Amino acid sequence: MDVFDDLLGGIRGRGAVFDRSVLSPPWAVRFVDGASLTLCVPLRGQGWIVRGSGKPRLIGVGETAVVRGPEPFVFTDDPAATPPEPPREVRCDGGGATDGSTVAGSAEHTVLLAAAFRTQEQVPRLLLRALPPVLVVPDGPDCAALRSSIETQVGEGRSGGQPVLDRLLDWLLVCTLRHWFDGPGAAPPTWYRALGDAVVGPALRAVHTTPERPWTIASLAAQAGVSRTTLARRFTELVGEPPLTYLTRWRMALAADLLAETELTVGAVARRVGYADAFAFSTAFKRVRGISPTGARSRSRDAGERSGEVPPLRPLTSGQVE
Repeated sequence: MDVFDDLLGGIRGRGAVFDRSVLSPPWAVRFVDGASLTLCVPLRGQGWIVRGSGKPRLIGVGETAVVRGPEPFVFTDDPAATPPEPPREVRCDGGGATDGSTVAGSAEHTVLLAAAFRTQEQVPRLLLRALPPVLVVPDGPDCAALRSSIETQVGEGRSGGQPVLDRLLDWLLVCTLRHWFDGPGAAPPTWYRALGDAVVGPALRAVHTTPERPWTIASLAAQAGVSRTTLARRFTELVGEPPLTYLTRWRMALAADLLAETELTVGAVARRVGYADAFAFSTAFKRVRGISPTGARSRSRDAGERSGEVPPLRPLTSGQVE
């Protein structure tokens, strides 16, 4: 399994098109979804993204912006102008869909496709924390092809409607982030660069693919085809911590998601992430995360209730530990 895909696996988007009815000059709209990430894709024209006290960022056709949340941000035609009234508040789950004539209209008119991506999961947050508050990424070849499919979907109103558009936006997010992470100006986390290393890459993929296995330095070294000393030294150099320390933190991130989103017992969660009994797992979880597994579960549920979004419970499928 690709670690990048693993980290983004829990993120799903909801998109909407904002057209003439919203972006009527002079315009300024404030996105208040409170999403973990918001994807902004101009289909026509251009605009400025203003987030907090940060420098405004211009985005136009052929570029995609990723705005890290949950703080609101503003999309405007002129960041220096004082609007005649406060920015109109909009949400990606409340924006009106447009028709083909609007998308195909004058190049001087701005049409924005935006998608909100929500996650309460710990695993994707490992990736999100590596992102700047706002990043603007020119389309690479793969992203340009996706953009074309998205414009066709929006403009022609093809069958499938919103679900198809949302999944295309999921792909565009993955494509955009990959393009940025692989670019020269990015500052990806150490483990991301380490994936391409001949020694560390196989060990990282093994840990992410089967975290429940009783991994040791010896067994991870065997995955890479090197000695234990070589793996330990190279892994620490590239990732910044020893292999088994990284394994423990990864297991605890997975466990935090399972506690928040399933009804598995603490013992079942422990077995899912490689611990033989609940006591050893609870000790490790509290040492790494500063809270007991039951406390983490209660805190997550309480936070969901306060936000009006109770974390969904993942149903168990056949073959899963009960």
